Amino acid sequence: MELTITKPDDFHLHLRDGALLEAVAPHSAKHFGRAIIMPNLKPPITTTSSAISYRESILKAIPKTSNFNPLMTLYLTDTTTPHEIQIAKKSGFVYGIKLYPAGATTNSQDGVTDLFGNCYSVLEEMVEQGLPLLVHGEVTNPEVDVFDREKVFIETILEPLVQRLPQLKVVMEHITTMDAVKFVESCKEGYVAATVTPQHILLNRNALFQGGLQPHNYCLPVLKREIHRQAIVSAITSGSKRFFLGTDSAPHDRRNKECACGCAGIYNSPVALSLYAKVFEEAGALNNLEAFTSFNGPDFYGIPRNKSKIKLRKSPWKVPECLSFPFGDIIPMFAGETLDWEALPI
Repeated sequence: MELTITKPDDFHLHLRDGALLEAVAPHSAKHFGRAIIMPNLKPPITTTSSAISYRESILKAIPKTSNFNPLMTLYLTDTTTPHEIQIAKKSGFVYGIKLYPAGATTNSQDGVTDLFGNCYSVLEEMVEQGLPLLVHGEVTNPEVDVFDREKVFIETILEPLVQRLPQLKVVMEHITTMDAVKFVESCKEGYVAATVTPQHILLNRNALFQGGLQPHNYCLPVLKREIHRQAIVSAITSGSKRFFLGTDSAPHDRRNKECACGCAGIYNSPVALSLYAKVFEEAGALNNLEAFTSFNGPDFYGIPRNKSKIKLRKSPWKVPECLSFPFGDIIPMFAGETLDWEALPI
């Protein structure tokens, strides 16, 4: 079996910098036409000028024959100004502003401590400029159970935000719960959408502990119960325009995963399209795969759909046990396992 679909885009991607960037960027460039690049570097990408410099580094790291286009974002802080939003929009290179609640995930220590108190004028300017808010949707209150942080964030932050600024475009990134599905579906179409990762539609929280602690299945937001996984699968395979592909592929050196305090992040870029195809096939919804991977995201962001194509062939192949580089190893998602679908460029 073969499917020919419009080349997909990855609307949530971590490419890191330095040696890691050079190692992983070609994997995304092989399968995706564009990607929304996350700004949580050290130091974070908080200005348009730093986003443009980072973009140049990405372009140097991909093969010269590639047409991959990195779409940049800025890291929202308590001190971001409306003027910076104006500069970002005018640049033509910045496509969204990323909200990390301070302390929520990797390199989020510079994130927002009070969205309404410190950033409201910035959010109003984003409405004026038509720049979406890309949300890591978790509260960081230590009194909230880690498995409830998305749900509480929706109740305390997102619902009030949408009510106060209904014209603000919001992407709830890497959703993990049925609560997020219900929230997105309750909002006005075209204003609130969500990205969905391979891990959150294939794994539930049991995958963290089966056969011992599994650090390469640890990501943030953390994997949830099976009922939540099923709810997300039903949402994305239904044909809804509100959900689109965002891998949240997040590479770390193996030594930083397999240690006393392992980093959060799953590296899935080499296998993502194979895994999305698997889920849509099992749901009997291969006819809806192209919209999810290639149409819904560009349509929400107001950018043209890709013109080139990619082929998905049902042909078993084995995922490498590890990807080795001079700095160390990266363990890909489903390392050593055989997948049914293979993505091939045309």
